[in-house]
Amino acid sequence: MKTVLIVEDDLINARVFSKILIKRGGLDVKHTENVEEVMKIATAGEADIILMDVSLSRSVYQGRAVDGIKITQMLKANAQTAKLPIILVTAHAMEGDRENFLKQSGADGYISKPVVDHQQFIEQILALLQKD
Repeated sequence: MKTVLIVEDDLINARVFSKILIKRGGLDVKHTENVEEVMKIATAGEADIILMDVSLSRSVYQGRAVDGIKITQMLKANAQTAKLPIILVTAHAMEGDRENFLKQSGADGYISKPVVDHQQFIEQILALLQKD
């Protein structure tokens, strides 16, 4: 079974994503907003894909505040985790944000919150999972 790591600081969003992924996608789910834990899970190969919240308000790594863009950049720069698919998830869905965030971070996909089309949400995740 494929595992989705949800990196999200809003517990309600994390629960909603988890429910959709488990019930509709038949996927296994892990959740954390702890950056050290994200790095550990990713480098250990314990996740097949990451859903990364862009604006993590409380995330700190090695003493510095980091957001989802920075964490994605770190994962994509690491040879061990560079091929791990990452989908950015954000409520900041202004025109141009999608392209800007994808270019900045090197992420593989982008989903805006709130997720209203659950089927499309699952399909986008499954499509990236099938690329391996």
